[in-house]
Amino acid sequence: MHSRHSLASAQPPLVSGENVLTRLTVDLNAQLHFSDGAVVLTDHHLHARASAQGAWQSWPLSPDLSLSHHDHAGVATLTLHTPTHSLGTWHLTMNQQEALQRLTDQFERQQQIRATGLTPEDEDDTTHCPVCHAPLPPDSDECTVCHRDKQATPSTWVLLRLWRFARPYQGMLLTGFLLTLAGTAATLVPPYLTMPLMDEILIPFQNGQAIDIGHVLLLLSGLLGSALAAWGLGWARNYVLALVSERIGADLRTTTFEHLLRLSLDYFGSKRTGDLMSRIGSETDRINVFLSLHALDFATDVLMIAMTAAILVSINPWLALVTLVPLPFIAWLIHLVRDRLRTGFEKIDRIWGEVTNVLADTIPGIRVVKAFAQEQREADRFRAANQYNLQANDKLNKTWSVFTPTVSLLTEIGLLVVWAFGIWLVHEQDITVGVLTAFIAYIGRFYGRLDSMSRIVSVTQKAAAGAKRIFDILDHVSNVPDPINPVKLPALQGRLELDHIGFRYGSRAVIRDVSLNIRAGEMIGLVGHSGSGKSTLVNLICRFYDVTDGGIRVDGVDVRRIAVADFRRHIGLVLQEPFLFFGTIAENIAYGKPDATRDEIVAAARAAHAHEFILRLPQGYDSLVGERGQGLSGGERQRISIARALLINPRILIMDEATSAVDTETEKEIQKALDNLVQGRTTIAIAHRLSTLRKADRLVVMDKGRIVEVGPHDELMAREGAYWRLYQAQARKAEQDALIDDERADKA
Repeated sequence: MHSRHSLASAQPPLVSGENVLTRLTVDLNAQLHFSDGAVVLTDHHLHARASAQGAWQSWPLSPDLSLSHHDHAGVATLTLHTPTHSLGTWHLTMNQQEALQRLTDQFERQQQIRATGLTPEDEDDTTHCPVCHAPLPPDSDECTVCHRDKQATPSTWVLLRLWRFARPYQGMLLTGFLLTLAGTAATLVPPYLTMPLMDEILIPFQNGQAIDIGHVLLLLSGLLGSALAAWGLGWARNYVLALVSERIGADLRTTTFEHLLRLSLDYFGSKRTGDLMSRIGSETDRINVFLSLHALDFATDVLMIAMTAAILVSINPWLALVTLVPLPFIAWLIHLVRDRLRTGFEKIDRIWGEVTNVLADTIPGIRVVKAFAQEQREADRFRAANQYNLQANDKLNKTWSVFTPTVSLLTEIGLLVVWAFGIWLVHEQDITVGVLTAFIAYIGRFYGRLDSMSRIVSVTQKAAAGAKRIFDILDHVSNVPDPINPVKLPALQGRLELDHIGFRYGSRAVIRDVSLNIRAGEMIGLVGHSGSGKSTLVNLICRFYDVTDGGIRVDGVDVRRIAVADFRRHIGLVLQEPFLFFGTIAENIAYGKPDATRDEIVAAARAAHAHEFILRLPQGYDSLVGERGQGLSGGERQRISIARALLINPRILIMDEATSAVDTETEKEIQKALDNLVQGRTTIAIAHRLSTLRKADRLVVMDKGRIVEVGPHDELMAREGAYWRLYQAQARKAEQDALIDDERADKA
């Protein structure tokens, strides 16, 4: 195999007729430092260079070439080789995972073409994406790579899905509709009474006739009565429908949050906290406003236009026909701007989510921000996000600012046409002045409602965009579903069986063919390099994720047959970074058992060696803990989390690096608490310091998602295998740290 070199350039050396199929950025060099190399696949060669200043290497595609890749600890390695030699190796971060998958898929496709003797034109192009050329899923014409994050355009019809939340209040909604109908009818009475006032009272009076006081009082009483009726009915309508909309909004928020809590962890891994807060908060508020004000106004407008049109036709059909002249133009304008507004408001919602994300990131992490003096940086981030939001709103306002005055202009022109035609009819003595006056009054109401309806287009599209973002959450199905007919486990022993389990994050295999039997009450220590799959394994045991291969059984029952909540009630978690909620110490300890008595809380705290430091706090167990445990040390937070786990008395205990983030003295205190915690429980412990696992019954050594060794400490040390190498490496590091500390002490 020969390689060809060329001068460094932005593009690889291409021969005549050679087409680039895909390109991969190689962002790590051989020393795993950041770099800017590249691998380029064409229909004739594989080209590569280590850096932007390096020379290109090229290998002609041939049947004996192979391309393989694997990943370890967040670094992917791509290798080009023949059956006997390695030709090139490149390293990249997992950010390039999608591009790496495209490259390997395209390479295999080219090799298959050469193996079968076909040309690219002979292949059925419908099985590959025309953009990235990645293979399409069976019976699908959408590329999962190109369209993974593609969002469907929000439709106004999504608002109809809110009916499921409105159905419980349909009685109140019907009452509100009847009040709206009656109130609209009351507002149409005054213009009708102006006809006899003009034709029977005022015009005859101008011609010398006496005024009939009784008739005048009757007509004026009708005007006053209709005004009072319209006011009373409008008040009742607004009150009833405001109550309904608030209840619909509350149910929408509650249902969305409850559904969010039932989703699996992989959903939250791809979402920002600020965006989810924005959806549940501001989007539901926007829908509330739409339901309580604008939907009501829209219904009123429709009724008013329909009833006004009927009265106009009954008064004079020809004059009513002239009234409709602006309608086609207004309808065309609404159709023109509707899609722009809908997509624009959805974009604004997403951008506003980014603004909220900055707040959600910065405020909880304010200690880190101040520690690194990055206040200006975060202010710049917020300013940039806010400016982007401003630009998006400005762009949308350009459309809206033209639309609204144009509708008003068309209605004014329509009114002018009605005046002109009406004066001609009065001249021809086809109608009276009173009829024209009443007609103009009705026309004002008709065009006013038409203008109001056109303005509702904006808020309707806002509400539709918000409803879509809400239903994006509600439509998401958890990857860890509850079984239809769950198995009940009244008493759990804690025996665990892992039967050839596997798990993948997308296209990346993290756990591969792992089998392990854990006896009830046994303590297992999980050890291995960072990225070996330890935390993923305990996440699978807790059923935060479901295995993609094999199965996990507890007491002989597959965990997928047990209700998620019932299963997790038997599991106690002690994590590397304990999370405490804003509230009292007692409330945090009792989080898993809210009905616990004070004696039970104190007993758990004593067992966790937390009682003494809690009593030193100003209010003891009633002392408030700041958000995420601010105000307490790392060791104190950890002991409270241990007390929290002790209180629920779990049969299975998971400890993930429970002592890695504390000093040696604090570790001793925590270790005493952990000794109390593990007694009589099935325990799976991940520890950074291997010395802390001496009491484990068995140690399980993991590497690249597989179990490579299992056994007690002494037995694994005698083998001098993977565990022995880990232990020796850690011992050497401890010696080096001790020497450095001694040197510093001597200098001091």
